[in-house]
Amino acid sequence: MTHSDSPAGAHLRQALELVALGVPVLPLREGKVPFGNCPACSENRCGGRPNMKSAGTCECPRPCHAWAAASTSVDLVTSAAWMAAWGKSAAVAYHPGGAGVTVVDLDSADAIAWAREALPATRTVPTTRGEHWIYLGTMQSANKVRPGVDIKSRMAYARWLGRGEGEMLRLPEAVTALPRHVVPAGTVASSPMPRAAWSREVASGCRHTEGYVRNGLDKGLAMVRSHPEQGAASQAFGVARFLAALHQECPGPCGLESLGGEIVTAAVSVGVPEGYAVRAVENGFAASGATVPLTLKV
Repeated sequence: MTHSDSPAGAHLRQALELVALGVPVLPLREGKVPFGNCPACSENRCGGRPNMKSAGTCECPRPCHAWAAASTSVDLVTSAAWMAAWGKSAAVAYHPGGAGVTVVDLDSADAIAWAREALPATRTVPTTRGEHWIYLGTMQSANKVRPGVDIKSRMAYARWLGRGEGEMLRLPEAVTALPRHVVPAGTVASSPMPRAAWSREVASGCRHTEGYVRNGLDKGLAMVRSHPEQGAASQAFGVARFLAALHQECPGPCGLESLGGEIVTAAVSVGVPEGYAVRAVENGFAASGATVPLTLKV
């Protein structure tokens, strides 16, 4: 089988068809997720793509930074760096906001039934587990606006699964109002159980004052929560690494397990899967020389 006949070749052909229509595309790897950042872009060292929430100076030629790397440039999409990614690609994704549309991602039969009652009918694309309802116009993306319902528009990506059927309606208020009714984290099945907060009781050997630790932790948690679309796990890694480094000279114990638990909870609150958040925090601790296994609570 030649490259052009392979699944990866088909993904590239599909991507180029979308680019010709002005749709920003990016390759997805196994697991239908974006390719990981290259070493130069890891932990946002490059400053981030210019169109990310925190505009930076990144000019990396690779498809780093997920949705922010989506492009309508034929030269970039067919460059050597991108061709290496297409060769390992598992699917094609696009940036709905960059294409001027909003995707209401319905991930279950119950979610579809709700949409048919609550939302005006629009262009519909079947997915593996549900449907994408596509509206003309953009808005801020949001996860879990209802059970099984995510909104993908600005600062998000969606898998390209075809043009769909039906007339595309302009984005209605019934959709733009949904983020104001996000399901509380405590009611989401994948949310973690409550974790013990940091206190002097669990940090009897820490040389820092409780106020100092709490102030630093609160700033770190705010950084994690400020990345609801992408980058929260990287922020969690960085916060964990920074906090662990602060406690390297303490006689201990310093209650890093409790600090880590609060970081995990913050990451999960903005959509990071709990297992992934736990690994990010554990790796952050390890980067500063601390081995702190965290319990995954289900």
